[in-house]
Amino acid sequence: MTPAQISTAPVQQGHSEEFRAAARHLGQGVGRRRFLTVTGAAAALAFAANLPTAGIASAAELDARKITEDPFTLGVASGDPLPDSVLLWTRLAPRPYEADGGLPAERVEVHWEIARDERFRRTVRRGSATAHPEFGHSVHVDVKGLDDDRTFYYRFRTGTWISPTGRTRTAPSAGARNSSLNLAAVSCQAYHDGYFTAYKHLAAEDVDVVFHLGDYLYEYAVTAVGGARNQTGLVLPDHFNRETLTLDDYRMRYGLYKSDPDLRAAHAAHPFVVTWDDHETENNYAGDTPENDVPPEEFLLRRAAAYRAYWENQPLRTPQRPTGPDMRLYRRLRFGRLAQFDILDTRQYRSNQAYGDGWKVPGPESEDPSRTMTGAAQERWLIDGWKRSDAHWNVVPQQVTFAQRRDVPTDAYKLSMDSWDGYPASRQRIMDGAEAAGIDNLMVLTGDVHVAYGFDLKKDFNDPASRTVGTEIVATSITSGKDGSEKPANYANQMAANPHLKFYDGRRGYVVVGLGKEEARADFRTVSAVTTPGAPVSTAASFVTEAGNPGLTPA
Repeated sequence: MTPAQISTAPVQQGHSEEFRAAARHLGQGVGRRRFLTVTGAAAALAFAANLPTAGIASAAELDARKITEDPFTLGVASGDPLPDSVLLWTRLAPRPYEADGGLPAERVEVHWEIARDERFRRTVRRGSATAHPEFGHSVHVDVKGLDDDRTFYYRFRTGTWISPTGRTRTAPSAGARNSSLNLAAVSCQAYHDGYFTAYKHLAAEDVDVVFHLGDYLYEYAVTAVGGARNQTGLVLPDHFNRETLTLDDYRMRYGLYKSDPDLRAAHAAHPFVVTWDDHETENNYAGDTPENDVPPEEFLLRRAAAYRAYWENQPLRTPQRPTGPDMRLYRRLRFGRLAQFDILDTRQYRSNQAYGDGWKVPGPESEDPSRTMTGAAQERWLIDGWKRSDAHWNVVPQQVTFAQRRDVPTDAYKLSMDSWDGYPASRQRIMDGAEAAGIDNLMVLTGDVHVAYGFDLKKDFNDPASRTVGTEIVATSITSGKDGSEKPANYANQMAANPHLKFYDGRRGYVVVGLGKEEARADFRTVSAVTTPGAPVSTAASFVTEAGNPGLTPA
């Protein structure tokens, strides 16, 4: 990013009065849950006056030859691979730190091509798509008719500009008896806490797909020097030094994050499957309940803005495109007969945290059977999907710690009310559903907590001798929490308090999981520091779990 590309012009903060008034009007006389389902409210909060009309060009077309600065500053990405298709993404933003990305409010034609080779001598599909200003000039291309289980290369072009080349891969066919699959899991990448060095190393890993488990960005203020990065030679605009609230705020924050070369490299190297947690909108929000005491319509406007910016900046298909403050993010992917992935959303539909959130002594409020982490519809969808599954491994990529996690090895323990420990009845319904469906090889992938964990999932967490029914692999953060340490201050207490906890490391990095017919192997990869760039990566520990015999053992 050159100084010429950075605007210091003031950016107005706050939702427009038009949308405030619409939200207040539509919210009058209805409860929060009802507010979310009112058709008129959804339309207003979808910014209906600012969306492309289906089949009609709603903005003038820009002659792409007039784009004088590189519009592909945010790189390319692919996602949600299917046997015959993959989603390709880019977003045109010559000046990503500006609210409009440096482009006028005009649509732009973007050409794309996908090939079997990196030099594009064997192109298999090509076409064009429209980058609408209403969607931040983002492009989502669902390329169909591809061969299954193949590596492809792709790129975009507009005017005289050609994007970086991305590499992606389709999934095996539904009935394929594939014997191996390598995946990586990542989470929690606070720009202001350090450099995305882990992504540089992940870009070089031999994996088929990357699962991002939430906190892709943080809403918190970022100083002119990038917080703990303490960058030299780059001064960030003042508008980053405040919390995100509006659509412009969230769009520019994605512009900041995706300007990082290591994040762009990881996206270009591997297809991503993404799901959010809280910070993509606001810390520890629960459903339609914000962290702070603001009017419900104010938070729903913020949620609508955050969800829309999330879709604009991620490799997601049209069915995931939000309508106002609602977005269907939970979905299912298959990789042949080897693995089924049920990607959850544990933030949008959950009950409010018990006892005011935080680490609290569990009691009647947290243990209320009516409380839910997923909402009833998503819970049914998950369990019904297991009943129909014939996959060897059933993997659940999701956000917050699933296993019980006591803070101290005494009877006076506390539990995190934001994790599944704050929703034990909901967790039990999920575990009972897995058992009833006959799921033998259950694996949960988790982010959120900025440490690496390896858990055995117990039929009864209060009885260490009870049967192990699955495993949970928790990916540490990319940067959140800054450098961290191998053994955090609570290491001894947590290891003693939770016999089913088999591994705990507080450094930054990611986890690579290899699924096979006989076993799954998890390699916990860590970097030595993130507050300074260029740290090396190493394997902190490796564990395996045998097929048909759940539980983690050192490799």
